[in-house]
Amino acid sequence: MRLPGPLPFLLLLLLLPLPLAAGDPPGGMALRSRDGRLTVTAAAAKGPVRIDGILDDAVWKEATPVSGFVQSEPNEGELATEATEVFVATDAQNLYIAAYCHDTAAAVVNNIRKDFVPGEQDSFEVILDTFDDHRNGFVFMTNPEGARSDQQTTNEGKETNASWDAVWFVKTRRVDDGWTLEMALPWRSLRFARGEQAAWGINFSRRIRRKNEVVYWSPVPRSFTLSRVSLAGDLEGLPPLTPGRNLRVKPFVLAKTVRPTGGTSFDNEADAGLDVKLGVTPSLTLDLTVNPDFAQAEADEQQVNLTQFSQFFPEKRDFFLENSGTFYVGDAARNNRVNPTPTPDEDLLLFFSRRIGLTAAGEPIPILAGARLTGRAAGFGLGLLSVQTRATDTEPANQFAVIRLRRNLFGHSDVGGIFMTRQNTDDGGDFNRVYGLDANLRFFGQVDWSSYAMKTLTPGKEGDDYAFRTSINREGNFFHGKGGLMRIGENFQDDLGYYRRVGVRKYFMDVGVRPRPRALAEHGVREMHPHLVWDYYEDPSGRILAKTLHSGYTFFLQNGGYVELSANPRFERLDAPFVIHPGDDPIPAGSYGWNEWWLRGQSDPSRMLSLEVLGKWGGLWSGTQRTLNATVVLRPSYRFRLAAGVQTTDAHLDLPSIAFVTTLWTARTSYSFNTNMFLDALVQYDADRRLFNANVRFNFIHHPLSDLYVVYNEQHWSAPGDPLPGRAVVVKFTRSVAF
Repeated sequence: MRLPGPLPFLLLLLLLPLPLAAGDPPGGMALRSRDGRLTVTAAAAKGPVRIDGILDDAVWKEATPVSGFVQSEPNEGELATEATEVFVATDAQNLYIAAYCHDTAAAVVNNIRKDFVPGEQDSFEVILDTFDDHRNGFVFMTNPEGARSDQQTTNEGKETNASWDAVWFVKTRRVDDGWTLEMALPWRSLRFARGEQAAWGINFSRRIRRKNEVVYWSPVPRSFTLSRVSLAGDLEGLPPLTPGRNLRVKPFVLAKTVRPTGGTSFDNEADAGLDVKLGVTPSLTLDLTVNPDFAQAEADEQQVNLTQFSQFFPEKRDFFLENSGTFYVGDAARNNRVNPTPTPDEDLLLFFSRRIGLTAAGEPIPILAGARLTGRAAGFGLGLLSVQTRATDTEPANQFAVIRLRRNLFGHSDVGGIFMTRQNTDDGGDFNRVYGLDANLRFFGQVDWSSYAMKTLTPGKEGDDYAFRTSINREGNFFHGKGGLMRIGENFQDDLGYYRRVGVRKYFMDVGVRPRPRALAEHGVREMHPHLVWDYYEDPSGRILAKTLHSGYTFFLQNGGYVELSANPRFERLDAPFVIHPGDDPIPAGSYGWNEWWLRGQSDPSRMLSLEVLGKWGGLWSGTQRTLNATVVLRPSYRFRLAAGVQTTDAHLDLPSIAFVTTLWTARTSYSFNTNMFLDALVQYDADRRLFNANVRFNFIHHPLSDLYVVYNEQHWSAPGDPLPGRAVVVKFTRSVAF
């Protein structure tokens, strides 16, 4: 098979020597288990443990702390500059974790809301690998003001689910030389095997934000994160555990008044629904939802779209976010420090849950009921999803289902399969099926080979109805590289996926190095990152469809900011005209090539005032562009945050003659009354269309996993003679009851 462009060089680069594994932390030998992992032993609490952030309970005097945290950033392998001591204890109800985070200066806190972002402030994190499979884990985080954040991570960070929620408790205290914390993690909030526990995987992490320092108890290279549970230590001394009934019932009631845009009156509605979570076995969880409503989900943020493809918007609905990693098929996680959230390959995202219960325009389709079964059974990772939607004036009723199986191999590899279906429940001849296999193999600890092959079945589309993708990825401290091939057939159709083209072969590469010259560190530069990202598309006959080459040079600063300059030559072939700007003539079919220059950067995100900016200039289709995306963030305290941004493009195209300016203004603000009560607002204004949108949400967590939401939405055009504004007020009350 022909490999165009620079792809063959990647195969040579992947053979560069691998660094040695980390040894014991500086300062002496640490207690290790028989498999060589660091070990912490839980003490048995003989009396009550008060969760108040003060380490004066008797059990903490008896427990043996672990310390000797090691840097991942900035100086990997060196001892942390501030000491951290961690204690672990158990009783019949809870796993307790306490920590003394010593510090010679005041800690930085920028947020106390639920599921805060840890990178902008001081924080303490723990990950628990409760099945000791070295792949998956539950993450619990707090900061010096006692904020709570919990996550579920799958396959060592391939997918991170920040919407996963558990009942747990934490309190913190500021002390003269740092801050202390106590966590209580109820056994009933965790999943684990019944009976005697040999060991769980565990690791602790701490971020010291003013130094932009990240440290771990069990060392993790800076090219990975806490999600790399294969590098975690062992938690021993656990008592025989019997999971609770793990039954949680969460009904909701809702009332809303709505006037659609252009309407003349308000419609009042009341509704109710139910969510149920049941532990079928200690390792299998069943989630049921009846008549769900997602009125509290954050509105989509508008974007300026200058491409020929529809825009990609992320999933924001809780039911579909929880355990979403179980259904993911694709690449290994990448350490992208400019965009740290793992991003899927948008040329083919096989399972995209926004296809269920939402139209292409993002309008809700009523869901009658849904069920999800996730966990492990008979040695397999298992995910089953079934959702039934109701018929509307424009959409038929459909049954959606996904079956996902995965089997672990060797130390850190796995193979699996997936089956997805959409069935029109009123028309048996209207359906779509997708099925296939995938494999993820790891070599030498840092090289991942990920592949899948899929076939579809759709009435009227036979032949060339398959897709496959294979890639090899190496993630190292100095060199990272990825390369691969994707093929999507002309008749491939995935009604539960997101993709841009069919009848295409894609070759791709992403390579770079990360040197850290000591001479630049004295001038505020921690790391340089020259890199290339290359994508090449052709049809089955070999005719080029598109190609992009991102050639960038990034400077990562000691304070957490960065600056990047890049050249981005592009080529696009249009097989049909498309309208780039409403009201103007379409761009004709044909071949177009141009070059864009990008300058992007971000100041220290932990400061009271910070700036993020992306400027683009150069070509655009048959003409030129000047684009600016800029956001200013103001944080006068950890309770209040205001982010004001603008996206503007000034474009001039020659064939046909098109000139336009698009401008989107966005303001996002949040206020945290305390760690259980928040007010958020998203206001957007499209100056080109004179369209104003507002989404205001009040959230009060009145009981663990129980919420009161008050949501206000407004949409209107500001030009004279435009229709009346659309407005809606929604009040939603949920109450979680555990049995």
